[in-house]
Amino acid sequence: MNLQRRIWLTGASSGIGLALAELLAAEGHRLALTARRRDPLLALASRYPGQVLVITADLTDRHAVQEAGERIEAIWGGLDWAILNAGACEYMELPAFSASLVERVMQVNVLATANCIEAALPLLRHGEQPRLVAVGSSVTYLPLPRAEAYGASKAALRYLMQSLELDLADEGIATTLVSPGFVETPMTASNDFPMPMQLTSKKAAQRILIGLERGQREIRFPGRFIFVLRLLAALPDWLRVALTRRRREAARQQETL
Repeated sequence: MNLQRRIWLTGASSGIGLALAELLAAEGHRLALTARRRDPLLALASRYPGQVLVITADLTDRHAVQEAGERIEAIWGGLDWAILNAGACEYMELPAFSASLVERVMQVNVLATANCIEAALPLLRHGEQPRLVAVGSSVTYLPLPRAEAYGASKAALRYLMQSLELDLADEGIATTLVSPGFVETPMTASNDFPMPMQLTSKKAAQRILIGLERGQREIRFPGRFIFVLRLLAALPDWLRVALTRRRREAARQQETL
């Protein structure tokens, strides 16, 4: 690769974010890495001196995010890619519906991302082949049990990015939405249900990087898993709901064995 980019990557301390940071640093890009936990970022920075900028921030804090953007601007003058990867997941446990849970998930997955977009766009306007990237989820293809808050937040992110694609086109800023299936991360490690066709964080990061280099508007993986989700989503609502409920009941029975 000839082009050495200036890249802001959030959620970089673990999972897909850390794996992406490893790949991008190895390719020689300049990275501004943001997360709440500082140690993993410092470890990477020590291996790539002068190449990695460590920025610890709570992305739900708009003022802190603006300061992060100002720091990047002061050092680099602009950005070529902004990869907004930070996210959170909590599952609803009905019959007790929790509005607080919805609020927490929305704060991280939607509002924190919006904070980063606000800070990143002025920098991308000074970039070379600028691209705004957000990591969503394949959950937006098919409603799933217990995923009311997580799915709603990622659906909001999908609409946000698709709308931004239209408004940013005249400025030459491209957008990419990443829609992964199940990936081995600290966040998914606590899931108490089967995760078919799960990929490692490294494999997911490789898929994302390939898609970004190709300029894809949406990066979806793994292919067979996405195909099944979209096929189920295309079924009549009554049949889709019946199949989902049947699968959930089977999973519950298996847990009791």
